[in-house]
Amino acid sequence: MTTATTPTTDPADPTEQKQAGAVDRFFEITKRGSNYATEVRGGIVTFVTMAYIVILNPIILSSGVDVDGNTLDFMQLSAVTGLTAGVMTILFGLVARLPFGFAAGLGINSFLAVSVVGQVTWPEAMGLVVINGLIIVLLAATGLRRLIFDAVPIQLKLAITVGIGLFIAFIGFVDAGFVTATGANSPPVGLGVNGSVATVPTLIFVFTLLLTGILVARKVKGGILIGLVSGTVVAVVVEAIWNIGPKFANGELANPNGWGLSVPELSGSPVSVPDLSLLGQVSFGSFERIGALAALMLVFTLVFTNFFDAMGTMTGLSKEAALADEKGNFPRLKSALVVEGVGAVAGGFASSSSNTVFIESGAGIGEGARTGFANLVTGALFLVAMFFTPLVSIVPTEVAAAALVIVGALMMSQIKGIDFTEFSVLLPVFLTVTVMPLTYSIANGIGAGFISWVIIRSLSGKAKEISPLLWVVAAGFLIYFARGPVEALFAG
Repeated sequence: MTTATTPTTDPADPTEQKQAGAVDRFFEITKRGSNYATEVRGGIVTFVTMAYIVILNPIILSSGVDVDGNTLDFMQLSAVTGLTAGVMTILFGLVARLPFGFAAGLGINSFLAVSVVGQVTWPEAMGLVVINGLIIVLLAATGLRRLIFDAVPIQLKLAITVGIGLFIAFIGFVDAGFVTATGANSPPVGLGVNGSVATVPTLIFVFTLLLTGILVARKVKGGILIGLVSGTVVAVVVEAIWNIGPKFANGELANPNGWGLSVPELSGSPVSVPDLSLLGQVSFGSFERIGALAALMLVFTLVFTNFFDAMGTMTGLSKEAALADEKGNFPRLKSALVVEGVGAVAGGFASSSSNTVFIESGAGIGEGARTGFANLVTGALFLVAMFFTPLVSIVPTEVAAAALVIVGALMMSQIKGIDFTEFSVLLPVFLTVTVMPLTYSIANGIGAGFISWVIIRSLSGKAKEISPLLWVVAAGFLIYFARGPVEALFAG
């Protein structure tokens, strides 16, 4: 790929010009004010900020012991995680033509490992993920998912964008060790270690954050990518000198001052042959094993989490990319919603968990990506990463976290479009924005916003302005929030 603003190598060759023009028109690169160099750079940045999923998803899923006492192999999970992320990212880029990267959703993979496989086997759990995806595809194909999307008022759509900005910034602070849990103490979170930024990895996060912030403020092209590369180089040098080592060993905290998920060091062979044995390991026997009602409640939880996490993420990313209109709608919305459902089906089939739009794509958008062409770059790198898992893991989480905080700050700017003069708008917006990071869930924030919106607005004399569909969704969220007692009620 060339890094020039035009992909032709010979401007006088009409064949090359025609081919380049067709690609440009297909992805609307020039129309959206972008160019090939920017799209490639944005695609690389998105991959770098998402690459941790090739390591983190296997860590989460391999920790889950199913009802038969079986676990999933780490290296096999790493391979299918990269494969599914690559295929789905490229597919989304070609169909929806938007710069939104795909990978295994963190909320759902944790839910599977912690709550689901204690009741069913891993193949049965992945069967539930496939069913969840098929339902989402059906909702999108019939237009119902679009109707729900349109029923959400613009104030809440903007609030979702801002909330996601705070959420991913919070993820970045936690991943970097800048914000840590304080255990039983109050408040529940604190600064660094015992109130201090006391570890070298966290200091490198601060360095990368400030360097990237300066570059972005000065409007340096490739500022986020330069910051990520610079932070990684510094991390590799620091590790080579001081041998800090990993924070965790065998799932246990071994070194509080160590690196989070990956140690930035060059050692051993950077190449590994991917083992794709988990492909197709799917069963639909959960309905027989735990009963139809219990299985349906699990599917309901998966659908709600998948549906609204993705809707919120796409809303935020499209606003950040300046691709959304005044109502929050963006190009090829229906296609995007259908492909997102396909991501859940593909993730279940590959045993990598439901694949969905990743908020880290905002890093690539912040770098200037505006089209699906950037997805081709991101997806190709994920496919290559299957063979270079040791090399991908060189970028420490602490460095990638800096990009998340930068993007969170950029997304925060959307708050200027919300009119706070009415308290019936202010409170639902406030709940949407704050509940997301505080509960570590996009879906929870959306649910809190929807429920408070319909109740407060209707009892403030604004009932006629609320879409009936929003009432239905709010009622669904009430069930979602109370799913534990509901399951216990029916189980009894």
